[in-house]
Amino acid sequence: MSVTPRRVTGVLAALTAVTLASTACAGGSEPAGKDAKNITLTIAANSIVGGKNSAGAEWIEKWVIPRFVEAQKAKGVTAKVSFVPSGVDDEQYKTKTALDLRSKGGADVIALDGIWVGEFVQAGYLKPLAEVAGGQVDSWEGWSQIPETVQGLGSFEGKRYGIPLGTDGRVLYYNKKLFAQAGLPADWQPKSWQEILDAGTRLKALPGVTPIQINAGTAMGEATSMQGALPLLVGAGGEIWKDGKWAGASQPVKDMLDLYTKIYGSGLGDPKLQQEAKGRDKSFAEFAAGKIGILAEGDYFWRSVVNPSSGIAKMTDRDTTVGYAMIPAKQPGAGIRGQDFVSMSGGGVRVLNPNSKFPSQAWELLSFMHSAEGVKAELAGEKRITARTDVNKEVLAGDPMLTFITDKVLPLTAYRPPLAVYPQVSVALQEATAAAASGRSVDEAASAYQKKVEGIVGGPGNVTS
Repeated sequence: MSVTPRRVTGVLAALTAVTLASTACAGGSEPAGKDAKNITLTIAANSIVGGKNSAGAEWIEKWVIPRFVEAQKAKGVTAKVSFVPSGVDDEQYKTKTALDLRSKGGADVIALDGIWVGEFVQAGYLKPLAEVAGGQVDSWEGWSQIPETVQGLGSFEGKRYGIPLGTDGRVLYYNKKLFAQAGLPADWQPKSWQEILDAGTRLKALPGVTPIQINAGTAMGEATSMQGALPLLVGAGGEIWKDGKWAGASQPVKDMLDLYTKIYGSGLGDPKLQQEAKGRDKSFAEFAAGKIGILAEGDYFWRSVVNPSSGIAKMTDRDTTVGYAMIPAKQPGAGIRGQDFVSMSGGGVRVLNPNSKFPSQAWELLSFMHSAEGVKAELAGEKRITARTDVNKEVLAGDPMLTFITDKVLPLTAYRPPLAVYPQVSVALQEATAAAASGRSVDEAASAYQKKVEGIVGGPGNVTS
């Protein structure tokens, strides 16, 4: 899922003045006790057979529901489970779900974009999983298979509100053929930002090659934040939101912008590419054509962009030509949590409706969906990173790059703050990178960014500088 900047940020706030009737959550007249013998549950997701996220809808209808009903029957419980499909714009789905929860309605198990969790919590629409379904939540076997960093996707202020569906990670891709021509190692792993710049300087000697591509500017939208600004920010030890405050013209923000000025001010990157409407797609094509040396991207790039068989910029020699490395902190130990390497991740989650008439059984359904068996069934043979380590080890065994993400990157990743105002702050961050990439000084770009953020989040009292 993705969030459209600016338009969705006021959705939940606006709902405080609105009351809409909605279908009551999980019908039926049986008691809401743990020992109920007749239960009715519903699942909601922004997917529909034959339309948006069709495979996910088919999995729910053809695998989850019949198997869960069968498992309940074996326990002497008659379960009626239904799926409420949607195939709409993410903003519409978010608004409808918020309205349902506000009116104490909606499905028992609900799929959400992880970046909405905090916003829904602050609006009072979600409660911690353990508060909804009791002690069985914390004793679930699945938590031991989901790295703590990945659990952060469904958490807010230290409490679990949902189970992650799957996630991703950011790395530095590089062209091994260009590296060989520039006298750089095939197994490159920079340990600092300076080592990235040093490699870029060597690549600059190759004719027709852009040494480094790190997304900047607003034309690339959230890709600038996720592939560029935020990984660099956490690499400098900063976070965009921490302890209730947003990062302003802090030292980590200035360090991040300084790297942009060094890359784009010294000819190591192409500043014009950052301003083009389809600049990101063009960067994909140029990397595939051997015209970009180093590219910061997510595992999507490996799976769907340069995939030899189905990519949008196919590289038949991907497996031998494309190298990948962890994103280093500014220098060893300078990243968040004292890390040497960093990343950013995103993804969806499934949550429990706190108004469920059968909260205990709703948790059974949710945890069943996220069991190893359930997660493998949802993949339907596709090689994709899931939240579960045990599943990843099995299904990604033949893909060293995706295994690299799960083994090396996910244990140290970070997430965007799941708050309503984040998309606007993200745009301000993108504007700051654009300023740095186009030649403005670090102090000038950081100062303009700080003022913008102050206006977005309610004044300087909510910003650290």
